Amino acid sequence: MSSISYEKDGAVGVVTMAKPPHNLIDNAMLQELASTYARAVEEGCRAILLRSSMRHFCAGADLNVLASERWDQKALARLWASLEDVPVPTVAAVHGAALGGGFELALMCDMIVAADTASFGMAESSLGLLPLLGGVQRVVQRAGLARGKEMAMFGRRHDPRVLERWGVVNLVAAEAELAGVAMSWARQLAAGATVALRGIKTVANLSARGGISAGDARQEEVNTSMWNSADQARGLAAFVATGPGSAVFEGN
Repeated sequence: MSSISYEKDGAVGVVTMAKPPHNLIDNAMLQELASTYARAVEEGCRAILLRSSMRHFCAGADLNVLASERWDQKALARLWASLEDVPVPTVAAVHGAALGGGFELALMCDMIVAADTASFGMAESSLGLLPLLGGVQRVVQRAGLARGKEMAMFGRRHDPRVLERWGVVNLVAAEAELAGVAMSWARQLAAGATVALRGIKTVANLSARGGISAGDARQEEVNTSMWNSADQARGLAAFVATGPGSAVFEGN
């Protein structure tokens, strides 16, 4: 039985986790999620919205199978990279709980929009474990060393507005408005300049992992791709057509 559903809404690929009761993660689910992302790109989606149809966004790994599956870390790293580096913007719409691996799934997205009733946490330390899917380093990258250690070592659940202040969550919306707000973000990204947004994502991800020098090393390649794109030609032509009184120069 499939644990992931997919539909194309205009230029947005809507990927919905649907594994009862709480979207607990196992290898099969991760593989299906990665293949669904790839399908969305192949079908021309210009942004991906990740959401859940269950009570929670994702309550973490399925502990009943975690030990028996013995996740291979190198294979897992490749799989995780395929989710984080998918060449279109990704938005996570988080309601309920995003815990452990579920929190890490959200962190793999470019943007996190959270319901005001959501909660986030890395509780692995209470089980004598550490976050296996890159959560510590990604919170450190977004919120700083002290906050990353705090979240992982204490294993507490955190309010989304706290994580918004820390820079982990992009936006908090009323629970009743979450679906609409998250879809609005995804549609705005899908309507953007595809090549430019892909370049921004590439440079940002490289810089997050390897510092400014890692982003600089790819800057020329990314710039060349952008300058050779039809998106750039259309955008520059539209800008020139507005004349010197453009809003860009006016600071609006």
